[in-house]
Amino acid sequence: MTTQVRQEVVVVGGGIAGLCAAYELTGGREGPSSSSPRVTVIEAGPRVGGKLQSLEIDGRVLDSGPDGVLARRPEIGEICRDLGIADDLVPIGASGASLFARGRVRPLPEGLQMGIPTNWQALRASHVLSGAGLLRALRDRLSPLPSSRGALQDRTIGSLVETKLGREVVTTLVDPLLGGINAGRVSEMSAAAIYPPLLEAGQQRGSLMAALGAMAPPPPSSDPQEGDVPPPPAFVSLVGGMASLISVLETTLRERGVTFVLNTSVTSLRRTAGSDARWSVDSERTTSRADGVVLALPAIGASGLFESLDPDAAALLAQIDYASVAIVTFVFDADDLTLPATGTGVLIPPETPHPRGPFHGERFLTTALTFLDRKWPHLHRPGTTVLRSHTGRIDDDRLETMSDTEVTERALIELGILFHDVGVPRESHVTRWAESLPQYRVNHLMRVVGIENAVEHLPGLEIAGAALRGIGVPACIGSGRAAGQKLRETLGAKAL
Repeated sequence: MTTQVRQEVVVVGGGIAGLCAAYELTGGREGPSSSSPRVTVIEAGPRVGGKLQSLEIDGRVLDSGPDGVLARRPEIGEICRDLGIADDLVPIGASGASLFARGRVRPLPEGLQMGIPTNWQALRASHVLSGAGLLRALRDRLSPLPSSRGALQDRTIGSLVETKLGREVVTTLVDPLLGGINAGRVSEMSAAAIYPPLLEAGQQRGSLMAALGAMAPPPPSSDPQEGDVPPPPAFVSLVGGMASLISVLETTLRERGVTFVLNTSVTSLRRTAGSDARWSVDSERTTSRADGVVLALPAIGASGLFESLDPDAAALLAQIDYASVAIVTFVFDADDLTLPATGTGVLIPPETPHPRGPFHGERFLTTALTFLDRKWPHLHRPGTTVLRSHTGRIDDDRLETMSDTEVTERALIELGILFHDVGVPRESHVTRWAESLPQYRVNHLMRVVGIENAVEHLPGLEIAGAALRGIGVPACIGSGRAAGQKLRETLGAKAL
């Protein structure tokens, strides 16, 4: 009788993608079996979870990274059900947002699709564009321009929208919303990777507004009838914050026997020769032997590990650059800050100048505001207001030379411009996320296909994470789970 030797897997990177890969490698929803591999997660930082972290401020625990996710993506619901925490999911408590445009905070126009208008009358009623900007957008309905370059595999989001609707729509609406989500500029962002419907609609001869409007789901009825099913929420979070997902995942993985190695950077990845080839994962302190490896780390780190395995894949990964951002979390006494009556936040176009004050003429550092305890009512406490100021973009390096105090003071000055009489906050906290948001530039998906093809030729290796096919939490969950499932299948076939 022979004893089966369990296979070994190393997951490099302990963010949400890496943890979800480890979850699948240890059996996923069904849990581990006698044939499940031993899994080690190696993380360069002091804790796992990536950007899903929390902070304590004013006696409450808040997310310091993403505070919610799109509800229409299935991945968050699936992982929460599998972990037994589906009842902790909570819906967003408000809808709508505002925009700082033409010197005032104004509600966003109705009918936007990722910041792109689909209803000219609603655009006109919002007063966010100048008269010239409105007339240019109207041309899309009356005499739409054909795409100037015909059908291509990819285009920048900015060029597609500008050709059809004019530059003012891009700078006032699309860049603040779609660019802001990615901390990028739509003049450089890939339509195919970020918003494929735009690529399809923008390369047609007809109206872009009409084409995108036809693709949009119908709005909820303004006169719901008894028995109607209420529309699903646009966003969801967890009652303990998005960071609580990491706590549950880590606990589950430890119970399954997963080993965590923290504060350790992987320096090289080698494939041993021979018929029974294995992987050697070198760190600063030791070498781990493994039958399989999942790389779930930022592109620049993965690029370094690929240099000796596939220089072309390493070069493709190195082309993916990252934006650095910072989030300032404020807690105010409710009487010291008057917010718009509705909505969950405010967007600020990236070229917006200070109209007055010590930074007159300089562009805003703040890119968006989130009214956190209005967005998530379970965070609300009587007499206080919780607000987050988002700062930083790919083309704005001012954060690198500013102290936390300077970032906080600048954010407060800009709050005063938006809302006028703003008091002194009870507390504030700055969270910096250096090189945290990958930029999907034109032809990003072609780069990803090249990277994935290289991985296919390296048996026992998988790759996952935000650098590939989606930067949001749900996309990273799906990427990690898919990588873990695929490697588990590969190792299972190898063991036969």
